[in-house]
Amino acid sequence: MYILEKLAAILDRPLFPWKTVLVGFSLGQYILEGILSFRQYKVLQRTKPPKVLENEVSQKVYDQSQAYGRAKAKFGFVAGLYGQIQNLAFIYGDVLPKLWGVSGLLLARYFPSGFQGEITQTLVFVFSFNIISTILSIPVSYYSTFVLEEKFGFNKQTFNLWVSDMLKGQMLGIVLGTPIISAVLKIVQKSGNSFFYYLWLFGIFVQVFAITIYPIVILPLFNKLSPLEPGPLKTGVESLAKKLEFPLQELHVIDGSKRSAHSNAYFYGLPWKKHIVIYDTLIEKSEPEEVVAVLSHELGHWSLSHTTKLFAIAQSHMFYIFALFSVFVNNKSLYASFGFHNEMPIMIGFLLFSDALAPMDAVVKLLMNILSRKFEFEADAFAVKLGYSKELAQSLLKLQIQNLSTMDADPMYASYHYSHPILSERLKALGWTGGNVTGLKEEDSETPVKAADREL
Repeated sequence: MYILEKLAAILDRPLFPWKTVLVGFSLGQYILEGILSFRQYKVLQRTKPPKVLENEVSQKVYDQSQAYGRAKAKFGFVAGLYGQIQNLAFIYGDVLPKLWGVSGLLLARYFPSGFQGEITQTLVFVFSFNIISTILSIPVSYYSTFVLEEKFGFNKQTFNLWVSDMLKGQMLGIVLGTPIISAVLKIVQKSGNSFFYYLWLFGIFVQVFAITIYPIVILPLFNKLSPLEPGPLKTGVESLAKKLEFPLQELHVIDGSKRSAHSNAYFYGLPWKKHIVIYDTLIEKSEPEEVVAVLSHELGHWSLSHTTKLFAIAQSHMFYIFALFSVFVNNKSLYASFGFHNEMPIMIGFLLFSDALAPMDAVVKLLMNILSRKFEFEADAFAVKLGYSKELAQSLLKLQIQNLSTMDADPMYASYHYSHPILSERLKALGWTGGNVTGLKEEDSETPVKAADREL
């Protein structure tokens, strides 16, 4: 507490140039990520696949993958610039104090006096801010879904489904956000300078609550889960779960194909009750033993306690965030720099604090990706010990082709952005020496690309 109080005193200086500092952080991160993206774009201009993939992936598929990667990279440059312009416009246009003031006026005009106060004004502000942000994101989201992904054959969404997802997301944010935001503000108001202890405990409760209600309330709003039908795949997954003593409660198939042609599989749930979810696209395009191999990798994360370790790290990071926020929550110079001269709303403080934390978050992101890639290699090695080396390699190759995933990466770009090793690194670690991958040549001719040799 003493260290936090001294740090708060040092940072709360009347002439501290907070606006300049935060803009500098934002521009610095934008420039860094732009440089890394440019380095990656040069890799995406290569015309030959990595040596380990020369005999596994046809030139046609490699060209398609590179074209898809370049298209996403170009779009990323534009979307990043658009986001940066928005951020600067919000800062120099004093959007936060203006929107906060409008929120107060709406409360005063349309709500009874019993609804006045920082909590209700914060709720109006947050939901208004979220609506504005969503509207501003529509061009980016629409282009990504209905132009870029559509061109390369991955989009399966209808316009109505896309709109429906946005509206459901907004409603879900209001329903769940109202009690959570209200509780957070009340904790900060009532707990004094030690609020971060209680906020941290509340954050853990919210995470456990979210895990509990996710399959019951949230997931059914967006997708349909169906029990996996009896057959070799179900038998193989259940045998694997039993062998590893994995607390499998339910085995589902999710209708991911109604939104995208990409494939995936994952598990979720409380420690004593887990659910495995397999995308219908993965089942459709893979052999049963290959899907089981993918799940052997996923269950490897569980068996090796990767999920527990990541959860513990996340809690430590959350505690550090809340503790550091206590340094900024009453920083008058920070609020004043952004137009709040007479009041210091807690939520505004947290938004500004988040911007101030950007450089540290970039470092945390880098370290977490390094750790995540380490865990991915360990989970692959776990699958190898279970005897799924060949099947996992085959599945990774198929998924690479079906998803047109990037087959090579600039080392600096990968270190900063990738939570998974690239395919060539994983195949090498798996000891893959090549072979006849069932259905691979067929996938070469069936990759869902409408314009393989054209770019955006």
